[in-house]
Amino acid sequence: LLTSFVNKIGMHFTKKDAILALLVGFLVAVLIQIVIKNLELIFPINSYWLLIIFPVLAPAGLYAAYRISLIWKPFVYQFGKFFIVGGLNTFVDLGVLNFFILVTDITHGIWFTAFKAVSFVAAVINSFLWNKFWTFQKSGNFIVFFLVVSGSALINVGIASYMVNVIGPPDGISPKLWDNIAALSSVVLVLTWNFLGMKYLVFKKKSTPVP
Repeated sequence: LLTSFVNKIGMHFTKKDAILALLVGFLVAVLIQIVIKNLELIFPINSYWLLIIFPVLAPAGLYAAYRISLIWKPFVYQFGKFFIVGGLNTFVDLGVLNFFILVTDITHGIWFTAFKAVSFVAAVINSFLWNKFWTFQKSGNFIVFFLVVSGSALINVGIASYMVNVIGPPDGISPKLWDNIAALSSVVLVLTWNFLGMKYLVFKKKSTPVP
């Protein structure tokens, strides 16, 4: 009965879902290379292996969310898609931010805030397109979307700028690493804010008019 209900509302694992999840995993792996380059991180294995590992993990994780949705709550599969897209959004944000820092060597000040704002906008556009055409598969209200995103922008850019320009990096942490910590500091709050806003306001199910 639950399986029938899940299929009825369109939350079933398809070949398209597997391919798109694989694509998301690949894009995340590519963006991580920019972060690794900027932070000069050294991995015990060649970081290019991530280009294989992430495209496998993403569809596998989505399928696991689908199986859980069959035996527990149907929304889990939709949240699984949102979580994967959220991961891509996070690394679009980090990838663009680290690219600017890498090519300019600027790690603080008004330019950091500008870099963070641009990287956040890129992540937001990415989020809207993926959530509209894949996660929720509904036409969204752009004005409401703008309001939801404005709220998350204040949280995301505001917290990151405060940590970088007011608090500053603690002893033993490089400015570049602190920039990334600041960028990630609000990710859980922003992810929760955006999921609730997207699901219940931007891409909410339209009520059927009573005849």
